[in-house]
Amino acid sequence: MRRRDVGQALTLCAALLSAALVTGCTSGSEGADGVEASTGPERQKKSESPSTPPSTAHDERRLGEQAERAVGAEAIDDSDPLFVESGLERVGDGIHTESELPQGRSFELSVACAGKGEITLSVGPKKPVSQTVDCDGVPVLHRVTDPPGRLRIDTESRSGAAGMVAWRLAEAE
Repeated sequence: MRRRDVGQALTLCAALLSAALVTGCTSGSEGADGVEASTGPERQKKSESPSTPPSTAHDERRLGEQAERAVGAEAIDDSDPLFVESGLERVGDGIHTESELPQGRSFELSVACAGKGEITLSVGPKKPVSQTVDCDGVPVLHRVTDPPGRLRIDTESRSGAAGMVAWRLAEAE
Protein backbone atom coordinates (compact mmCIF):
# COMPACT_ATOMS: atom_id res chain seq x y z
CA MET A 1 0.00 0.00 0.00
CA ARG A 2 2.87 2.30 0.36
CA ARG A 3 3.29 2.61 -3.38
CA ARG A 4 -0.34 3.52 -3.71
CA ASP A 5 -0.04 6.20 -0.99
CA VAL A 6 3.02 7.69 -2.71
CA GLY A 7 1.26 7.68 -6.08
CA GLN A 8 -1.82 9.40 -4.63
CA ALA A 9 0.35 11.96 -2.88
CA LEU A 10 2.20 12.74 -6.11
CA THR A 11 -1.06 13.05 -8.01
CA LEU A 12 -2.46 15.35 -5.32
CA CYS A 13 0.72 17.49 -5.37
CA ALA A 14 0.63 17.74 -9.16
CA ALA A 15 -3.04 18.79 -9.08
CA LEU A 16 -2.39 21.44 -6.42
CA LEU A 17 0.66 22.76 -8.27
CA SER A 18 -1.30 22.96 -11.54
CA ALA A 19 -4.16 24.77 -9.81
CA ALA A 20 -1.72 27.23 -8.23
CA LEU A 21 -0.04 27.94 -11.56
CA VAL A 22 -3.32 28.43 -13.43
CA THR A 23 -4.69 30.69 -10.71
CA GLY A 24 -1.45 32.69 -10.60
CA CYS A 25 -1.45 33.19 -14.36
CA THR A 26 -5.08 34.22 -14.66
CA SER A 27 -5.69 36.25 -11.55
CA GLY A 28 -4.30 39.50 -12.94
CA SER A 29 -1.09 41.08 -14.14
CA GLU A 30 -0.06 42.87 -10.97
CA GLY A 31 3.47 42.33 -9.82
CA ALA A 32 4.62 41.86 -6.24
CA ASP A 33 4.89 45.65 -5.79
CA GLY A 34 1.25 46.23 -6.88
CA VAL A 35 2.22 47.96 -10.15
CA GLU A 36 0.13 46.73 -13.02
CA ALA A 37 2.05 45.60 -16.07
CA SER A 38 0.95 47.19 -19.31
CA THR A 39 0.62 45.44 -22.63
CA GLY A 40 -1.06 48.44 -24.26
CA PRO A 41 0.36 51.04 -26.63
CA GLU A 42 2.50 52.73 -23.94
CA ARG A 43 4.60 49.64 -23.53
CA GLN A 44 4.91 49.11 -27.27
CA LYS A 45 6.13 52.67 -27.79
CA LYS A 46 8.98 52.15 -25.34
CA SER A 47 10.21 49.17 -27.32
CA GLU A 48 10.45 51.13 -30.58
CA SER A 49 13.92 51.84 -31.84
CA PRO A 50 15.20 55.21 -30.59
CA SER A 51 17.00 55.77 -33.92
CA THR A 52 13.69 56.21 -35.77
CA PRO A 53 11.75 59.09 -34.26
CA PRO A 54 8.01 58.64 -34.57
CA SER A 55 6.45 60.74 -37.32
CA THR A 56 3.10 62.16 -36.40
CA ALA A 57 0.26 63.44 -38.49
CA HIS A 58 0.58 66.72 -36.58
CA ASP A 59 4.23 67.12 -37.68
CA GLU A 60 3.36 66.33 -41.30
CA ARG A 61 0.46 68.80 -41.26
CA ARG A 62 2.64 71.54 -39.73
CA LEU A 63 5.50 70.94 -42.20
CA GLY A 64 3.06 70.70 -45.10
CA GLU A 65 1.51 74.06 -44.19
CA GLN A 66 5.00 75.58 -43.92
CA ALA A 67 6.01 74.28 -47.36
CA GLU A 68 2.72 75.39 -48.96
CA ARG A 69 3.08 78.91 -47.48
CA ALA A 70 6.61 79.11 -48.87
CA VAL A 71 5.43 78.47 -52.45
CA GLY A 72 2.21 80.46 -52.09
CA ALA A 73 -0.04 77.42 -52.48
CA GLU A 74 -1.93 77.69 -49.18
CA ALA A 75 -4.50 80.12 -50.58
CA ILE A 76 -4.72 79.27 -54.26
CA ASP A 77 -7.77 80.59 -56.03
CA ASP A 78 -8.76 78.23 -58.84
CA SER A 79 -10.16 81.21 -60.75
CA ASP A 80 -6.63 82.69 -60.97
CA PRO A 81 -5.85 82.63 -64.71
CA LEU A 82 -2.10 82.25 -64.03
CA PHE A 83 -2.40 79.17 -61.78
CA VAL A 84 -1.58 75.86 -63.51
CA GLU A 85 -1.24 73.25 -60.74
CA SER A 86 0.27 72.51 -57.35
CA GLY A 87 0.83 69.65 -54.93
CA LEU A 88 2.15 68.49 -51.59
CA GLU A 89 4.01 65.23 -50.91
CA ARG A 90 6.02 63.53 -48.22
CA VAL A 91 9.75 63.95 -48.84
CA GLY A 92 10.15 60.15 -48.95
CA ASP A 93 7.43 59.82 -51.60
CA GLY A 94 8.71 62.71 -53.68
CA ILE A 95 7.10 64.71 -56.46
CA HIS A 96 6.69 62.81 -59.71
CA THR A 97 4.49 64.73 -62.11
CA GLU A 98 4.30 65.66 -65.75
CA SER A 99 2.50 68.87 -66.66
CA GLU A 100 1.07 69.67 -70.06
CA LEU A 101 2.10 73.24 -70.87
CA PRO A 102 1.35 75.28 -73.99
CA GLN A 103 4.37 76.37 -76.00
CA GLY A 104 5.24 80.02 -76.48
CA ARG A 105 4.59 81.00 -72.84
CA SER A 106 6.75 81.28 -69.73
CA PHE A 107 6.04 79.61 -66.40
CA GLU A 108 7.36 79.78 -62.85
CA LEU A 109 7.86 76.69 -60.73
CA SER A 110 8.21 77.15 -56.97
CA VAL A 111 9.36 74.22 -54.82
CA ALA A 112 9.87 74.24 -51.05
CA CYS A 113 10.90 71.45 -48.70
CA ALA A 114 10.17 71.75 -44.97
CA GLY A 115 11.72 69.32 -42.50
CA LYS A 116 15.29 68.12 -42.31
CA GLY A 117 17.98 67.15 -44.80
CA GLU A 118 17.99 67.72 -48.54
CA ILE A 119 16.16 66.62 -51.66
CA THR A 120 17.21 66.52 -55.30
CA LEU A 121 14.91 68.47 -57.63
CA SER A 122 14.90 67.64 -61.35
CA VAL A 123 13.00 69.77 -63.86
CA GLY A 124 12.76 69.13 -67.57
CA PRO A 125 11.74 66.60 -70.19
CA LYS A 126 14.70 64.71 -71.67
CA LYS A 127 17.74 66.30 -70.03
CA PRO A 128 16.41 67.60 -66.72
CA VAL A 129 18.15 70.31 -64.75
CA SER A 130 18.92 68.97 -61.27
CA GLN A 131 19.76 70.81 -58.08
CA THR A 132 19.96 70.11 -54.37
CA VAL A 133 17.32 71.78 -52.21
CA ASP A 134 17.62 72.17 -48.43
CA CYS A 135 14.55 71.21 -46.39
CA ASP A 136 14.61 74.57 -44.63
CA GLY A 137 11.27 75.91 -45.89
CA VAL A 138 12.85 78.38 -48.33
CA PRO A 139 11.37 78.18 -51.85
CA VAL A 140 13.46 77.50 -54.94
CA LEU A 141 12.24 79.17 -58.14
CA HIS A 142 12.62 77.91 -61.71
CA ARG A 143 11.60 79.92 -64.73
CA VAL A 144 10.50 77.75 -67.62
CA THR A 145 10.50 79.52 -70.97
CA ASP A 146 8.91 78.00 -74.04
CA PRO A 147 8.29 74.53 -72.55
CA PRO A 148 8.46 71.48 -74.80
CA GLY A 149 4.78 70.61 -74.29
CA ARG A 150 5.28 68.35 -71.29
CA LEU A 151 7.30 69.41 -68.26
CA ARG A 152 8.56 66.69 -65.93
CA ILE A 153 9.06 67.56 -62.22
CA ASP A 154 10.69 65.04 -59.88
CA THR A 155 12.14 65.09 -56.39
CA GLU A 156 14.05 62.42 -54.50
CA SER A 157 14.97 62.46 -50.84
CA ARG A 158 18.63 62.34 -50.00
CA SER A 159 19.98 60.30 -47.11
CA GLY A 160 18.35 61.24 -43.80
CA ALA A 161 15.83 63.64 -45.32
CA ALA A 162 12.32 63.83 -43.87
CA GLY A 163 9.41 66.24 -44.03
CA MET A 164 7.07 67.59 -46.68
CA VAL A 165 7.68 69.10 -50.12
CA ALA A 166 5.26 71.49 -51.87
CA TRP A 167 5.26 72.80 -55.41
CA ARG A 168 3.28 75.34 -57.44
CA LEU A 169 3.35 75.92 -61.17
CA ALA A 170 1.97 79.18 -62.57
CA GLU A 171 2.15 81.14 -65.77
CA ALA A 172 4.69 83.97 -65.49
CA GLU A 173 3.34 87.50 -65.56
